[in-house]
Amino acid sequence: MSNWRRVLVPGGTYAFTLVTEGRAPILTSPVGRSILRQVLCDCRRTWPFDIVAVVLLPDHLHTLWRLPTGDCAYPRRIGWIKKEFTKAWLAGGGAEQPVSASRQRHRRRGVLQRKFWEHCIRGEADLCSHLDYIHYNPVKHGYATCARDWPWSSFHRYRQAGVYPEDWGCIALEFGDLSDGCGEPGGFG
Repeated sequence: MSNWRRVLVPGGTYAFTLVTEGRAPILTSPVGRSILRQVLCDCRRTWPFDIVAVVLLPDHLHTLWRLPTGDCAYPRRIGWIKKEFTKAWLAGGGAEQPVSASRQRHRRRGVLQRKFWEHCIRGEADLCSHLDYIHYNPVKHGYATCARDWPWSSFHRYRQAGVYPEDWGCIALEFGDLSDGCGEPGGFG
């Protein structure tokens, strides 16, 4: 069995990816968006955090959070969000993906994958790289031709603040050798 170790930095900024079970395209449905919005609001009331950036795709979401000073309990928040989303999704008549007998014995449901990906942001360049990755993701997956065309993204907030130009993300971007970021053209192949 894997021994997962999480980086816990009090007051840190983290990038997360959560994925639906079987890559089911449920998150951008009207019901999925409504449930996720409510669950995030409820979580933030109990365990505050700032949502720095987010993009919602049909089968996964990417988000950047900044935790309060002295707080590193993001696993509790993510676990609670996944549990509450699953309960509300199923209570609202949403379908779940098939799960194995072993998963059923461990009370796992087929709505969101059990694991999630996290990364602790290590400086301004790392933050900018992750902001760019998040905001370009709908283009990368073929859901939009430009970042501005995808409605469920914090890209619009950043564009209005002048971080990104209107046409950012309308050309193919490569992130393997990203050296600048936050809308800067340098470093993109």
